[in-house]
Amino acid sequence: MEAKELTSLARFLESAERNRQEVPRITLQHPSLTVDEAYDIQAEIVKLKVENGSRVIGPKMGLTSAAKMKQMGVEEPIFGYVFDYMVVPNGGTIRFDELIHPKAEAEIAFVLDKDLEGPDVTIEQVLEATRYVLPALEIIDSRYENFKFTLPDVIADNTSASRVVFGDRLIKPSELELDLIGATMLFNGESKAFGASAAVLGHPARSIAMLAAMLSRKGGGLRAGEVILSGAITEAVMFAQGDYVVGKFDVLGDVSFLCK
Repeated sequence: MEAKELTSLARFLESAERNRQEVPRITLQHPSLTVDEAYDIQAEIVKLKVENGSRVIGPKMGLTSAAKMKQMGVEEPIFGYVFDYMVVPNGGTIRFDELIHPKAEAEIAFVLDKDLEGPDVTIEQVLEATRYVLPALEIIDSRYENFKFTLPDVIADNTSASRVVFGDRLIKPSELELDLIGATMLFNGESKAFGASAAVLGHPARSIAMLAAMLSRKGGGLRAGEVILSGAITEAVMFAQGDYVVGKFDVLGDVSFLCK
């Protein structure tokens, strides 16, 4: 696909997010779209957002469970990017009229103290390079009609990135069993989803290591100070206007938002 067409698709998807517009998945018109081309479209979206004044907070991982990878027919996760305008304060408000069909999922976020680069980063190196971890609720909101897409579609759409709420408790990874963290999401006081951090590739730090390897193939890496979402512990649950959503994490504490 020519660069001009990739840029046009990037503008189409960026506009769909900005204008809260549900659109047909792009592979309906471009069935031969490859994963590499999808990442090129995503990179154009990142460029557009930065040019318009947004700042990248850090990358995010998707498809980090074995079941999801099998469902999508892939052998590694996918990644996208979180921007400053997406961050909502813990206990804050998310405006439903700014979104299309949002879903929430519980995750563990990593904040790096040093850069991580290369194809062979280990779990131990990730833990050593991590300043602290914290709980998060990621809100995904595919711009595609009925939340239906193929793998290249979701990659091109910046992996459905929309909003994120970070918790207030910051803990060094050496102070907890990071692969044994349980999480429950409650909607208006009712438990709707639960899981354990081992669902993220067996250990959430493995997700960060895989991300470093994936970025290294593109000549990049992870940078100190980035806040990185390691992938969903729970299933993604749709919420509606008026819902109060709380994520309760073992050791890491609570994180919440109200949808108005």
